[in-house]
Amino acid sequence: MARTENKTEAGGTAHLVAALAKALREQQGLSQEQLGAKFGYTAAAISAMETCAQPASDQMLVGLEEEIGGGLGVFEEARKWMLLEKYPARFRGFSELEAGAVTICSYETLVVDGLFQTEDYARALIGGGYPPVSEQKREELVEARLARRALFDRSPAPYIELILEESVLRRPFGSWEIMRGQLRSLAEDARRDNVCVQVLPLDRGLRGTYAGACGPMKLVETEDHQHVIYLEVEDQGILVSDPTEVSPLAHRYARIRSQALSPDESLAFIEQLAGEER
Repeated sequence: MARTENKTEAGGTAHLVAALAKALREQQGLSQEQLGAKFGYTAAAISAMETCAQPASDQMLVGLEEEIGGGLGVFEEARKWMLLEKYPARFRGFSELEAGAVTICSYETLVVDGLFQTEDYARALIGGGYPPVSEQKREELVEARLARRALFDRSPAPYIELILEESVLRRPFGSWEIMRGQLRSLAEDARRDNVCVQVLPLDRGLRGTYAGACGPMKLVETEDHQHVIYLEVEDQGILVSDPTEVSPLAHRYARIRSQALSPDESLAFIEQLAGEER
């Protein structure tokens, strides 16, 4: 059933890779079994890739490039487009902006921002969502989410800022051990030179105006210095680029940031939570 679903949902890049891999394999006189044996896959796995029953993983694309790519670089080029197709449709437009952004600022109210998620946290979060997804789809989504972390080390490095509600740090997914690993990873990321992480304490609503009541948002400064805001509401993604609409949202974000703990206070708080016994 899952493989039938994959065939239906597979994007244009997956179909192009499948057709090209099959043509190159046959041109070189290789059976599916012979090709798979070259880089650790079964004939069934090669067959599933060629029919899009299970589109090529990032690891498989690397192997295809080495074994039958012939130095053309087509499978290498396909890697970024395949990852893009694995994102939920609502996120694809934003993911392209994020990949080349100069500045990325996020405010999260329910879960750790996907850019900062560990593999275990992402798998527990995606696997526990509704409606449920197949194991294969879950792994594809986890792979695509983890690939975003390349942004941290991109050159030139973007400036990445994250504001998290305190409740996010206290809400475990999967297990408390997974959550402690996520908190430790978050603390490590917070120490990066191009990253700033801040925590918005639970008691801010008791101290007057609470700017974060309208929910999460992401603000991006693009390569050509345009400002875009991305909002998600019940699996619907919204990109806001009109300056007259971006401006009040950016001001709201600035207000949220002013109400958060300082970066040093936030790091100490995250480390404290990571060390607590459950």
